[in-house]
Formats: sequence, C-alpha cells, structure tokens
Amino acid sequence: MTAAVRGLVAPNPPRAAGRTPALTFALRAVGPVLLLVAWYTATASGALTKDVLAGPQDVVKTFGELWADGQLPEALHVSVTRAGLGLVLGASTGLLLGVVSGFTRLGEELVDSSMQALRAIPFLALTSLFVVWFGIEEASKILLIGVACTFPMYVNVSSGVRNVDRKVVEAARSFGLGRLAIAREVVLPGALPSVFAGLRLATTLSVIALIAAEEINVTAGLGYLMARATDYLRTDILALCVLLYAVIGLLADLALRLIERVTMPWRKAVSIR
Repeated sequence: MTAAVRGLVAPNPPRAAGRTPALTFALRAVGPVLLLVAWYTATASGALTKDVLAGPQDVVKTFGELWADGQLPEALHVSVTRAGLGLVLGASTGLLLGVVSGFTRLGEELVDSSMQALRAIPFLALTSLFVVWFGIEEASKILLIGVACTFPMYVNVSSGVRNVDRKVVEAARSFGLGRLAIAREVVLPGALPSVFAGLRLATTLSVIALIAAEEINVTAGLGYLMARATDYLRTDILALCVLLYAVIGLLADLALRLIERVTMPWRKAVSIR
C-alpha cells in the first residue's frame, strides 16, 4: 500500500434526515385532530345545530348503537364487498389492456383510441344505462365500480410500460426470452411504480363509484343506511356513513402503500432540507 493510498480518508456519505415513527404519526395526526376539534367546537357552541350536522359525540354514540344491533357490520360487509369486487374487476381489466397497449405498437393502435374515447365518458352518466342493461341487482353496481376503476389503471400501466428502458428489453431478447417472459420478468417489474400509482387511483375511485352505485335502489349497505337516515333527517347517521366511506378509502390506500413499500423497498421519499 502506497503512502498516497494510506493518506486517503474513507468518504462519509451524507445521511438523509429522518424522523422517528412517533413524530411522523404526530405530524400526520395534526390535521385530522384540528378538524375534529373545530367540528366539536362548532356543534357544542350551537353554531351548527343537530338538524344541520350532529356533533362527533353523537356520531360516536350512533356508531355504538348501530354496531350493537348488527346493522353497521352488515352494511359494511355489503359495501366493502361491492367495492372490492368492482376494484378487482376494473384493475385487472386496466392492467391487461395497459400491458397490451404499452408493450406493442399494434396493441396501442388497436386499444388506445377506444380506451381514450371511453375514458372521456363520466362513469356517473352510465348509471341509468347499467340499470337498464343489468337490472337493479348487484351486477350493475359491481360493473359500474369496475368501469370507474379501469381507466386510471389503464392510463398509468400503459404509460409505465412504455417508459421501461428499451435497452433492458433488448438485452432480455438477446438472452432468448419470449414476449410473455419479457412482459412478466422485465416489463411488469419495471412498470411497478406506475402500476401501484394506477392501483391507488383506482382504489379511490372505487369508493367514489361505490357511493354512486349505492344510489341504485339498494336494500343493504352504507348507501341504504344513508337513504333511511335522509328520510328521518338523522344527520348523525349521515355523518357516520360519510366518515366510514372515508375510512374504507384510507385503509385501502394504506394497505397498498404498505404492499408497495414491501415490494419496492428501494423507493424512498425524497426529502429536501
């Protein structure tokens, strides 16, 4: 070892500024806590009366009553099943069509123009047609949610597939991989960030579409509870159902973020000091 080499100092790479999990949780909780305090203050002071919006304490009480008599667990099961089935249907369709459109020029020419035209149609405009075509049973509701979830998944997946490094694809071909093997081993892993982005958007839309679907002559689910609450001006039940819709969406998004973190541990959020 030469003197010049011995004189070198090992580099000390900069470390990203991090936060403890407790601090991160506290920072994330600031906004919801402030909203809850403002809501409680407005109802307790009389600025918001019960016929306009029930207070959080009334909503908690109503939650306990509906849970105890079994209405709420049944409604949650029905609504989550509808949203889940629609999400699986729409996300699978969007994923398949996105890979076909993004992977080959022929696929793009055959699929993309039709998908872009259909994407311009608001899915809420299809509600009446779906009732005529599929009736008022579960099929029309699940298909409406599926249609809403298909397009964000398609757009993100097709874009992600097109942005995969072509040099990697050519290298895979040089090793003798066929089209299906390249799509499975190279293209889809490379497009995973876009796949998860599309899936998170589709999950959000599945809850939005669920609200619209549950306006179609429902006899069960959160939408049914809201319809009955509207008839009797029960703002506590209405507020509870709105909050539950939000919780369903947040929990689904949190689950996807955890899966994304496990699947792609090398992706970290960029922090700017």
